[in-house]
Amino acid sequence: QVQLVESGGGLVQPGGSLRLSCTAPFFLDYYYMGWFRQAPGKEREGVSCISNSDDRTYADSVKGRFTISRDNAKKTVYLQMSSLKPEDTAVYYCAAAAPYSRCLDYEMDYWGKGTLVTVSS
Repeated sequence: QVQLVESGGGLVQPGGSLRLSCTAPFFLDYYYMGWFRQAPGKEREGVSCISNSDDRTYADSVKGRFTISRDNAKKTVYLQMSSLKPEDTAVYYCAAAAPYSRCLDYEMDYWGKGTLVTVSS
């Protein structure tokens, strides 16, 4: 089964930064890649996605604070998170889908197991 691997989560103070990484077992050039998150007691939501032509989408709650990027040669997608807030606390998942997908979890084909981000003082 294809498995994406996330890393970079941890505990950070409000206002701090973290960079999440997602490594795939395949070359990313073809795929639509995304980051999703699920907070305790809430449904999973799309955070940010990037197409194979580098078109980016962001949830309103993270615009101006998070940046998604991809390094196809390293088979890795990144999520740079800045000005973190307690409400950003969640398990963050990486996902991959076919080109021309939308940033919706039910359109994703492959998933990682998630990495926990906790924003707290």
